[in-house]
Amino acid sequence: MKRGAYLAAGFVSLGLALLGVVLPVLPTTPFLLLAAACFARSSPRFHRWLLEHPSFGPLVREWQEHRSIPYRTKLFAICLMALSIGVSVVLFVRPAWLQAALVTLGLVLAIWLYRIPSRH
Repeated sequence: MKRGAYLAAGFVSLGLALLGVVLPVLPTTPFLLLAAACFARSSPRFHRWLLEHPSFGPLVREWQEHRSIPYRTKLFAICLMALSIGVSVVLFVRPAWLQAALVTLGLVLAIWLYRIPSRH
């Protein structure tokens, strides 16, 4: 039962991570790391698949081995997030309070991500 719950949580987290690749304010990295942790407890096969994935594997391995995120990955994520939030605020979001909320959320996420340890 516990194994099934971890497996389901792993797939939900992986799905959210994949959505985070295309949605501006949904962070990919935390959901990807959560998926890896859930798969490690439920399915060696899916955990291995995630570790060997060409795009996601290096990030997950870096976290598992060093508890850090590569510096370039952090900067890329923060820049991409700033760009997507900026485009959303300028082109799609009209109410000023919602624009402010989106920018505030983006700043909080950027600060949180930047504070995660990194290796150069």
